[in-house]
Amino acid sequence: MYKDAEITIQEKYMLLKPILDEQSRRLWAATEAKSLGHGGISVVSRVTGLSRTTIHQGIKNLFESDYLSPEKVGRIRSSGGGRKPITETDSTVLNDLEQLVEPSTRGDPESPLRWTCKSVRQLAAALQEQGHAIERQKVAHLLAELGYSLQANNKTKEGKQHPDRDAQFHFICARVAQLQRRKQPVISVDTKKKELVGDFINKGREWCPKGKPESVRVYDFVDKEKGKVNPYGVYDQTADKGWVSVGTDHDTAEFAVETIRRWWNKMGRNAYPKAKELLITADCGGSNGYRVRLWKIALQNLSTETGLKISVCHFPPGTSKWNKIEHRMFSHISMNWRGKPLISHEVIVNLIGSTTTKNGLNIMVELDTNKYEKGIKITDEELQNINLFTNDFHGEWNYYITPKCST
Repeated sequence: MYKDAEITIQEKYMLLKPILDEQSRRLWAATEAKSLGHGGISVVSRVTGLSRTTIHQGIKNLFESDYLSPEKVGRIRSSGGGRKPITETDSTVLNDLEQLVEPSTRGDPESPLRWTCKSVRQLAAALQEQGHAIERQKVAHLLAELGYSLQANNKTKEGKQHPDRDAQFHFICARVAQLQRRKQPVISVDTKKKELVGDFINKGREWCPKGKPESVRVYDFVDKEKGKVNPYGVYDQTADKGWVSVGTDHDTAEFAVETIRRWWNKMGRNAYPKAKELLITADCGGSNGYRVRLWKIALQNLSTETGLKISVCHFPPGTSKWNKIEHRMFSHISMNWRGKPLISHEVIVNLIGSTTTKNGLNIMVELDTNKYEKGIKITDEELQNINLFTNDFHGEWNYYITPKCST
């Protein structure tokens, strides 16, 4: 209905914008909105980028009998005048908002966007209870600044939800905050999806000379010589730094813990010289699943070797995308190598190692060519010999392992 009008208004605005001051811009926008009738304010706001509040104020000014009087015409707000951003007048609002959404934030390994299950109305009400003067529209703006977006419909269904799902999210968030206050290391771990090595198609697009896309194989049959790789990652939630071991053999619990060991020896030990405890947040399945006995045996060996008390918190079933490593590290790796065929181990290592973000993410990466045997059985007796202690709240998900004394 307003499509032609939008184009016309936008063209007029672009022509007049260089010579319009704040006052005349507001009044011109108000006049255009009034001429369109119902819905005009939204149309003008959309095509000019001016806020609806500004246009409403302009309409109000048009009907004020003394506003356009000779003594007021030409009076323009001085440079730096006007309402200050809420982040300047309320220094804690952004941090408090992030604390509210942190327990219920998730992402996608293929996208850097984040989502939260809480509505802006709920968040605005919670912030108001904390003493912040803020409305839902401003909450939406601040969420966008923090990198959040509206969640698409096809990302909402995660299957049957565990009744203590949200309670576990809050438990994990509290444990992370507790250790960070004590300056103890907190890491998020997971295996990125397996990748074929060779001239295979890689999702996404990359800039190339026009009409000369890179040629890849038609069929994705595994190259017997190059095989697949299993990138297992460790993300330091406090330092915004990561480690990735690119495994060439099986994705087992021993491989997962070996990756954590390498991170500790080459990054963690130097970053946390006074560390006494290590907190790991992980999915509930895969090589680091809470039911995997070998995972706990391997963690016991690491605990004894490093002298660290190793605490583990697993995300509930069906919530793997809420793990921090997904949207704070893996997503950026996927973006960095999109459209690039992973033709060799060297290319994969270099692409992961060159992944950075404007916030300072830095990733160290190493090829792991060790062999990891599948199907290792752990007896009940071996499991009982682990120094494993469970939490009162869902001990199967929340537990810690202490070092064994040498005999």
